[in-house]
Amino acid sequence: MTGPEPAASDRIHRHYLRVYFEDTDAGGMAYHARYLHWAERARTESLRAIGLPHNLMIERHGALLVVRRVEVEYWRPARLDSRVVVETAILRVTGAQILLDQTVRLAEEGSEAPGERLAGLKVGLVSVDQAALKPVPLPEPWRSVLKGLVLPAAG
Repeated sequence: MTGPEPAASDRIHRHYLRVYFEDTDAGGMAYHARYLHWAERARTESLRAIGLPHNLMIERHGALLVVRRVEVEYWRPARLDSRVVVETAILRVTGAQILLDQTVRLAEEGSEAPGERLAGLKVGLVSVDQAALKPVPLPEPWRSVLKGLVLPAAG
């Protein structure tokens, strides 16, 4: 018997971080490429949060997830010493592929309320064989668990 479906908000992983000096340009704004670093870290932590980290997929199945496509839209800059959150949501899981929506937002100190959107990323991942780097089906239990976390509106 399975339990109730998780609410949409429970399907979104949140990874909080601080904008450090090393993340910024001469104007004190986060350099555009840092958003890619933050998104990567958030994806890694989202897998760890569900108990299925990358290293386990490599050890058990010789497979790993690689980025196939990234589309980024920037709305406002993150600034030095800002607290931000990267929200990761799964839009689709098929065969060997995963489509994610990642949003970088300001995060107010002591508040869990969503802050102003800074950037949005659409990320396509593909499961590949570690040795041959050829696409392979997402191994279980990753496929089932990730499919169970797809946002309902995204289907």
